[in-house]
Amino acid sequence: MAGGTWTKQNKIRPGAYINFKSKKNDVNSIGERGVATMPLTLPWGMERQVLEIHSDDDLYKKIGININDENALLIREIFKRAKILLLYRLNEGEKATATLEELTVTAKYSGTKGNDINIVIQNNIDNVSKFELITIFEGNKVDRQIVTDISELKSNDYICFKGTGKLKTTAGLSLKGGTDGTVTNEDYVGYLSSVEPYDFHAMGISTKDSTIKAVATTFIKRLKSEGRQVQLVLENYPEADCENVLSVKNGVILNDGREVHSEKAVAFITGATAGANVNQSNTYLKYSDAIDVDIKYTDREIEAALLNGEIVFTINNGTVVIEQDINTLKTFTEDKKKDYRKNRVIRTLFEVNNGIKVLWDKNYIGKGNNNEDGRSLFKKDVIKALEQLEKINAIENVESEDVEIKRGEDKDSIIAKVKVQPIDAMEKLYMDVEV
Repeated sequence: MAGGTWTKQNKIRPGAYINFKSKKNDVNSIGERGVATMPLTLPWGMERQVLEIHSDDDLYKKIGININDENALLIREIFKRAKILLLYRLNEGEKATATLEELTVTAKYSGTKGNDINIVIQNNIDNVSKFELITIFEGNKVDRQIVTDISELKSNDYICFKGTGKLKTTAGLSLKGGTDGTVTNEDYVGYLSSVEPYDFHAMGISTKDSTIKAVATTFIKRLKSEGRQVQLVLENYPEADCENVLSVKNGVILNDGREVHSEKAVAFITGATAGANVNQSNTYLKYSDAIDVDIKYTDREIEAALLNGEIVFTINNGTVVIEQDINTLKTFTEDKKKDYRKNRVIRTLFEVNNGIKVLWDKNYIGKGNNNEDGRSLFKKDVIKALEQLEKINAIENVESEDVEIKRGEDKDSIIAKVKVQPIDAMEKLYMDVEV
């Protein structure tokens, strides 16, 4: 029987979905979060294309890599908090191949895991005039075909066939020559171009290359200028100085002994950033399965890192946590004060931005009348959306006068001014104790 919690009324399976919280009204218009994207170097799978993977998908069926495989480490870290991963395989190498007289067998994808493919061809027990061809991937039988000759063979999820003529029995034909290839800066540029049309909340790039970091930051800032509010997670890149960019300073050690250094810990922060709701902060969020940090800092060093806009993993009461859920913004102005460095506040502002845009695109653009009645109706819908955010404690003190809608200079344009007061999480306790 299915069950769990809910943020939208969109569950598929019958079951009880229950939230324990203060009484609230329906919040269907609030966008559900949880979509992360990351480019990875992998030994198998579809090259240089965006693949959508859900947290409950069978990863082995999706990309031919077991979730417990060492190569799936970053995917596991992302799914500790994210619901959906838009995966992009950066690398493309050589495909493993094998030949048996007239038959040529080629791995479907490039990569070293193609060298783990074996083919067994044997006489069919029920009809000796036919052959049984079995595809074995990493010791598992993944495909079985019964054919008369080569021309009847059909490609499967692991290999492709080429040739004509009769088959020959073999106890094991191993594919060889598969390579992972190397990744260049152009491959990252290709990823950014490929993922741009997709909707996501957080992008993570696991690299120490400052050039790639700069290119990705420029990309995210361009999306921001075009009205798309998403966040980028990098390691040790506080110079971004932008509320849309997060910087991870150190890493962790997992309970199985694996060391997840800063560039790999980007995956966990990406998933946590994508998965956090607008009324949630990741400050003191537990890093699942972590037992220690890889680099320990003094109190003074931690304070300096926070002021520099860096995410630091620390230990609190024996638990590895995110010290503070912040971004890299540290140049504050009258328009962007220090509240903008807090990611819970930013997520709320993003929801206001994205929610009103969806409302406008769906119900008003090309449909609403640009007169007093039409603008008044739009204002009421905007206020209603803000009130829903208020009900889940994302913002507070919503008033009608917070929303101002006026006609623009052209007959088909309007000008909107919206004031909101985001709510942050409690993080600091100042207490006097009298005796």
